[in-house]
Amino acid sequence: MTFAASNFRAFLASGARKLLFAGAVAGVAFGLASCSTFDDWNPFAPAKYKTVIEPDVPASKVYDQGLAQLANGAPQEAAKKFTDLGDKFPDSDWARKGLLMTTYAQYQAGDYDTCATTAERYVKLYPKSTEAAYALYLQASSYYNQIPDISRDQERAAKALETFKQVVHDYPDSEYVEDSKYKIQVTSDQLAGKEMSVGRFYLNRRNYTAAINRFRNVLTSYQTTRHAEEALYRLTEAYLGLGITDEAQTAAAVLGHNFPDGQWYHDAYNLLKGGGLAPKENQESWISKLYHAVVPS
Repeated sequence: MTFAASNFRAFLASGARKLLFAGAVAGVAFGLASCSTFDDWNPFAPAKYKTVIEPDVPASKVYDQGLAQLANGAPQEAAKKFTDLGDKFPDSDWARKGLLMTTYAQYQAGDYDTCATTAERYVKLYPKSTEAAYALYLQASSYYNQIPDISRDQERAAKALETFKQVVHDYPDSEYVEDSKYKIQVTSDQLAGKEMSVGRFYLNRRNYTAAINRFRNVLTSYQTTRHAEEALYRLTEAYLGLGITDEAQTAAAVLGHNFPDGQWYHDAYNLLKGGGLAPKENQESWISKLYHAVVPS
């Protein structure tokens, strides 16, 4: 053995003894500081924390528990139970049922934003299931129930309209089509009302071009709403304000063709008459092409 090797081994032996001694001292000091007696150190004492093993609950029972919470008027608690089905029984038919019932429970709880998100997830996962139409209908209804008055942003109204249209398009034979069509009309009227409100704002400030764009949106996107009649009259006003008499006469002529007995046509007729004009349709006008109306001059 070389000198270097023997000294290295001696060093290790000496160091080990020092480490063992220091560890023993530190251990005793720690024990005395933290324990009143050595009995508290007993390594054979019972475990302080016990492992609790929850019993397995069948999926059918979890589902029934969720239904019971719904029946007891606790939809938020029901939603938690139905969510458990997906967590505990993934990739099963119980997970699908649980997701649908979670959507319903969230809707009943008035948690519309969460409901819309959950419903969207259901439709993406199970688009061919027999309940997909219902989930999509719940999504649309969640947006619909949050539509504010026309003075505020209409993002949810736009989402409701889009989703109700999807119900009608994707599931034309479902029982939710009739109500969806009704709410499409109501929502379209709401969105048209918002456009009219903004258009009048611009018109009152003689920003005719901006006003025309808003009224045009009403006729292009929401022509079947009650606002279309006024939009044609406002176009007559706005085009006269710009001095574009040809389009003003066309707007009034189309108004008379579609709403001949209405007050708005009466007002448009008098407005043109005051300027020495009369309703007259230019068939090349975007208004005429939109309505496909031919009115005798």
